Amino acid sequence: MKYGESSFDIIYLIFAIVTGLIILAKRKDSLGRLMGCAALILGCGDAFHLVPRVLNYFVDADFTFWLGFGKLVTSITMTVFYVLMYRIWLSAYKEPAHKTFAICFYAFAICRIALCLMPGNNWFTNDSPLLWGILRNIPFIVVGCMIVIIYFKKRSEIKEFKLIWLFVTLSFAFYIPVTVGASFIPILGALMLPKTVCYMLLLVSFYNKAKE
Repeated sequence: MKYGESSFDIIYLIFAIVTGLIILAKRKDSLGRLMGCAALILGCGDAFHLVPRVLNYFVDADFTFWLGFGKLVTSITMTVFYVLMYRIWLSAYKEPAHKTFAICFYAFAICRIALCLMPGNNWFTNDSPLLWGILRNIPFIVVGCMIVIIYFKKRSEIKEFKLIWLFVTLSFAFYIPVTVGASFIPILGALMLPKTVCYMLLLVSFYNKAKE
């Protein structure tokens, strides 16, 4: 189990970071920069959590602090990733920002980050209470739903982005059971694998767009 999971985590991190660098190299316009930065933030942010997780399997040391700290960093960078997803949508579809939508979107994103920074999360003991896990994910789910809606509405206009709404929907469908139930039913943690695959497919969409 540890070898399979560790190998997958390393492959994912390399894939995300390399994809981001390739996109930045291929496209120098604002859309290319947004897509490349989104991929890098996704990969680098997840590295704070996944690298200690991999090391924890093979190194005889206490990684409790680093695992918790990594989850905090990942929670914040994942929120930033979705903010960039919104900016990518505006740039790709040449859409003016709808004021009410934008205010709500950024408000929920800020709320998510603020909740992640609350001491009640007990990040550094890697023992976050279920209540805080639910609280900080409520605005995150709203942010995800808003992204799904806007990409779904425009799904037929850019072929490379036509399935992004589905990848995001599935990623949350796999993520929510882990957040709510993994502490009671550890096997639910396996759902993080298909969730990660959804993000890899999303990055493939960015890469395909960067090639045009």
